[in-house]
Amino acid sequence: MKYLSESDIETIDIGKKLGLILSGGDVVALSGTLGSGKTWFTKGIGLGFGVSPDEVITSPSFSLVNEYEGRCLLYHMDLYRLDNLADIMTVGLDDYFHEQSVVVVEWAERCPGILPRGYINVKIDILGDNKRSIEISSDDLDILNKIDNSIKLK
Repeated sequence: MKYLSESDIETIDIGKKLGLILSGGDVVALSGTLGSGKTWFTKGIGLGFGVSPDEVITSPSFSLVNEYEGRCLLYHMDLYRLDNLADIMTVGLDDYFHEQSVVVVEWAERCPGILPRGYINVKIDILGDNKRSIEISSDDLDILNKIDNSIKLK
C-alpha cells in the first residue's frame, strides 16, 4: 500500500493512524534515506499509540533505544550507527520483541532476518522538498487491512 505525504504534518498523521491500531507484540520496520521522515513517522506512531503529546520523541541515534509509555511500552530503536549484523546482535534487539511492547526500528534494513514474522515494513522515499512516498507492507494480511482502513479514514 502506498500513501503520499506532502508535509511533515501529513507524515506524522499517517504514522498516528498506524499507531492507533498497534498493540503489544507489533514491530514496525522503517527504512529510507537520511532526512526521509522516519523520525517524524515515529512521532506520529507515538501519538496514535498513546504517548503523551508533551513527550518529545527523538531519534535514538546515540542511545540506540528510547522508551516511551503508551498503551504499553513503545521502544524506538535506531540502527544507523551499527555497521553490521554482529553489532546489532550484541545490542540484543530480539530481546525487545514481546507481547508487552511495540517496537519501531529505524534503519531496519540493517537487520535482515532478525525481525519477527508479521512485522510491518514502512519504506519512506523522498519525492521532493516536502513530498514523501510511504509504502507499507507486511506478510500479515489482517494487519494490512486494518492499516489501510485506518489510514484511509480522514
